[in-house]
Amino acid sequence: SALLEALDPEQNSTFTDNYVEIPFDLSKVMFITTANSMGSIPEALLDRLEIIELSGYLPDEKLHIAREHLIPKQMKANGVTDENIIFSDEVIMALSENYTREAGVRQLERCIASLCRKAAKKVVEGEEGPLELTVDKLGDYLGAKVHTYHKAKEEAFTGVVTGLAWTSVGGVTLQIEAVTSNGTGKMNLTGKLGDVMKESAQAAIGYIRSQSERYELKDINWDKTDIHIHIPEGATPKDGPSAGVTMATAVYSSLKKLPVTQKIAMTGEVTLTGRVLAIGGLREKLYAASRAEIFDVIIPKENEEDLKELPKELVDMMNISFAEKVDDVFDFAFGENR
Repeated sequence: SALLEALDPEQNSTFTDNYVEIPFDLSKVMFITTANSMGSIPEALLDRLEIIELSGYLPDEKLHIAREHLIPKQMKANGVTDENIIFSDEVIMALSENYTREAGVRQLERCIASLCRKAAKKVVEGEEGPLELTVDKLGDYLGAKVHTYHKAKEEAFTGVVTGLAWTSVGGVTLQIEAVTSNGTGKMNLTGKLGDVMKESAQAAIGYIRSQSERYELKDINWDKTDIHIHIPEGATPKDGPSAGVTMATAVYSSLKKLPVTQKIAMTGEVTLTGRVLAIGGLREKLYAASRAEIFDVIIPKENEEDLKELPKELVDMMNISFAEKVDDVFDFAFGENR
């Protein structure tokens, strides 16, 4: 409430601080605030802010920041030199991916500082030679890995499709599962999904039901078929519309008993008429795919122009297919099997 008052141009020329009880003229002051996520900012406060969204750093960018800024800073702060500790690129990347999950580099700097202190302790104890830093040895100094990432395998499953999602700490892959069974026509959604994602699932199923005849699903009695969609890691809240095509593909796969390779990932919002709409966070999502060793990706046609803004090396390693409608996604995902 105090920040609301400070930002209100109608009354902040006589803003009175509650602690020193002296009026201040804040009408000529510009406030800059930062937040990891806009979801927790009250609407009344959000209305008074000019929003500038900044993308998180990719691991390659974190590598350069660590090499040029963080490591020299922490080595100086902890009194060690290149003779006492050597950071290889592999070690920095391992720190970034296995011990931090963040948009920035704050936790990465803490890990680097901790390793520098280990090297300083070794110097004080009179041990010779630099601290032996390898990817395998990191666990001895920092403990077990905090984060691990799913690597896609050369396997195909019925009703299991890999989606791409954006989070406040970067892109992730989601294994979206769908099963169908005899029942009473219910739809079950599990995995701690938000309202927007639940509506995306309803739209995806609604579209497939409306196209039953064209998709050769006439024999399915929808009133006696239950559809269950699940996204693992149920303790993690998930929301957003971009999983629409993934859920549609998982349901179609389950109904038609067609397996989907885990080496294809997709993202896109789906409508009741089967259109595939643009999504955000494309840079982070493509990197999440490459980290999972997935290089065949389906994205909305509307996002094609966004590729020009992305790092060339990231785009070049991908085989990207563009979808305007759900049929395009199914053709790419199932190929000749469809």
